[in-house]
Amino acid sequence: MTAPELHDSTLDIDGRIAIMTMNRNDVRNELTGTKLSAEIEIVVDWINRHEGISALILTGAGAAFSAGGNVKHMLNRDEGSFAGDVYTVQNRYRNGIQRMALAMHRLEVPAIAAINGAAVGAGCDLACMADIRIASSTAKIGETFVNLGIIPGDGGGWFLQRLVGYQRAAEMTFSGRVLDAAEAMAIGLVLEVVAPDELMARARELAAGYAAKPPRTVRLTKRLLKSGQKMELPEYLELCAVMQGICHNTDDHIEAVTSFLEKRPPAYQGR
Repeated sequence: MTAPELHDSTLDIDGRIAIMTMNRNDVRNELTGTKLSAEIEIVVDWINRHEGISALILTGAGAAFSAGGNVKHMLNRDEGSFAGDVYTVQNRYRNGIQRMALAMHRLEVPAIAAINGAAVGAGCDLACMADIRIASSTAKIGETFVNLGIIPGDGGGWFLQRLVGYQRAAEMTFSGRVLDAAEAMAIGLVLEVVAPDELMARARELAAGYAAKPPRTVRLTKRLLKSGQKMELPEYLELCAVMQGICHNTDDHIEAVTSFLEKRPPAYQGR
């Protein structure tokens, strides 16, 4: 499949890995006054249709991962991303940045956020929408909406508490404070902290490990993990049984078992 045409971001394909770089350093990769949130949805839907991709890395160009919303636009009530009456604003959220949240939630492959710099407000929430977060040692992360008199309108409160627990999510959201990378790792918000010049290499290393596994099994595994967030155990076990039946009937399962017994690297075909 032909990769989608993007304007405010770039998409590079390295084998079975897709690398999306938000490319609006002029506005610190903000999500509300650019095409970035819409392009994230476009990339997710393309990956879901394209079984040749097994992992996504999401990062930012320049000094920031994403600074979230454009604060200057918030002051202008006559025009811009946040202008209009209550109905207009809520509709813009529903048809704008919330579509990005829904897209990231339905992404079928592992997503790694390589946090290269500031990830604040909606930028923090976007990082939380990924499965794995790797941070540069210079990164800053904050759920900062309250400092501007607003709430996480992109669904950040839903994602954040599932990562760090209710109490830590509440403290971050009520205070609006910004965490450095070391504290973010200490509370489980990010998996690893690495030197800035090692960030993308480490993200690629993780993505390559996931992409080396049986492609259909990886997608089914992610679907199960997401389902486990909302299903009761009896129904979840039923889903596990069905998906396990699918896996046992794939060629890649036979190849995995055969290569294990023969003590050789597997050669998966994605079927």
